Amino acid sequence: MNFSSKLLEEAVAAFASLPGIGKKTALRLVLHLLSQPTEISEQFASDVLKMRQHIKFCSNCHNIADTPICLICSDARRDKSVICVVEGIRDVMAIEDTSQFKGLYHVLGGIISPIEGIGPSELNIDSLVRRASTPEVTEVIMAISPTIEGETTIFYVSKKLKELDIKISTIARGVSFGGELEYADEMTLGRSIVARIPYKNK
Repeated sequence: MNFSSKLLEEAVAAFASLPGIGKKTALRLVLHLLSQPTEISEQFASDVLKMRQHIKFCSNCHNIADTPICLICSDARRDKSVICVVEGIRDVMAIEDTSQFKGLYHVLGGIISPIEGIGPSELNIDSLVRRASTPEVTEVIMAISPTIEGETTIFYVSKKLKELDIKISTIARGVSFGGELEYADEMTLGRSIVARIPYKNK
């Protein structure tokens, strides 16, 4: 791809560095911004920079937030007796889109994967155990992608929670084994949450 401008080339390279964005799409986005009034591009850049500088992670559940405690955790209407454990932030968004779950979340920040060098100490497991130890929590739902690594993570976390007097469940197998939770359709994912089953850690 030949460019008549170094600035254009650098802007295209910046957009193309984003996941799922090829050079042709990046060029189309950059040319679109060039065709807009200057203040549109300035607002776009300002919003991205502001997000990067000021976004926080909830000190309670590790979800993204604008304040120390996220909107979900601070919502008095949520059922605080149930915690839904997920791998990442996109999984929270996917489950919220189903409108089937009214409890709280806990974002692990990944799953156990020895191949990638991710062990239990790299995940938000200890803070989950502390949360689940409080009297108001009665159930923890393991809503983790049904992959080998996901099953390993569910097994490990459930062992850590085993001594607590709470119910441990996992989403129903409407989500196929080996599938990623964030890519499941809303109806399937919603039904999997509603039809969750007890998790048996042998």
